[in-house]
Amino acid sequence: MRIVTIEEHFLSSGFKEVIRSQGGGLNPALVARLADLGEQRLQDMDAAGIDVQVISHTTSGITALSAQESRRLILEANDQLAEAINTHPDRFAGFAALPMSEPEAAVSELERAVRSLGLKGAMINGTASGRFLDDPAFLPVLEQAIELNVPIYIHPAAPPEAVRAAYFTGFDPAVSYCLATSGWGWHSEVAIHALRLILAGVFDRLPDLQIVIGHMGEMLPFMLDRVDKTLTPLAKNLQLRVPEYFLRNFFITTSGFFSNPPFALALQTIGVEHILFSVDYPYSTNEEGRAFLDHLPLSPEDKEKISHRNAEQLLKLNI
Repeated sequence: MRIVTIEEHFLSSGFKEVIRSQGGGLNPALVARLADLGEQRLQDMDAAGIDVQVISHTTSGITALSAQESRRLILEANDQLAEAINTHPDRFAGFAALPMSEPEAAVSELERAVRSLGLKGAMINGTASGRFLDDPAFLPVLEQAIELNVPIYIHPAAPPEAVRAAYFTGFDPAVSYCLATSGWGWHSEVAIHALRLILAGVFDRLPDLQIVIGHMGEMLPFMLDRVDKTLTPLAKNLQLRVPEYFLRNFFITTSGFFSNPPFALALQTIGVEHILFSVDYPYSTNEEGRAFLDHLPLSPEDKEKISHRNAEQLLKLNI
């Protein structure tokens, strides 16, 4: 069975150097795996029988950069990823990083990344300057994605400082950080991001826009019925019921979620055609993800859809 994973991360040389110069506290072993786009990554893939990684730049956690410096580092990261893909075209594909604090530059870089570098879409990490993608300033970015016929992957990032202070403080620093990120806050933020796009009428204006979110749907499969009962009657500007946009315009991945109950809920809620296998490498292990996939109680046909066919169709993978 062919295996394609689509939320797999790397750290570019430029961002790695900035983190080092600022005394960043990332785990050295984790940084080594993030930075590797060659032998170690391929060995880890081979050990778990993963054929293709669709790679994207990790959230760097760096905020004290000028727009110009951030843009330079992002373009360099996309160039570095494209070079790795060209070296291993049968094993790697990629999503572009975008300088979202400058929407015009983001539009230009998305076009360059897809048309010139061959990347398969873009990954956007959280809000940009405190703004979600429903902000009118980002409409040209969404329109460019449609013109290029590529999806946008919305990935969580650390919450804005005001949100972090109001919601996630008061505990041991490690607990507060986890509560604000991987333990809860990340996932609720992406769910809000998705709902804002729907409620703002983005998918009425751009019905062909395709959005990917990870972590088994970022809580939304569990909440869709409640959302329909509460938000749909109030959202009189929309052409469809709120959940209908989620079922039409969104794909979800399994990244970092390797237990059957949330998968069963997602499968029942959105259907097998909109679920994509992901690991969240190297934050999660390929072996753990592969074991989860192998033991899913699915027909061989449905397992093939999740393991590779859905991704190949969405991203037009011909590798």
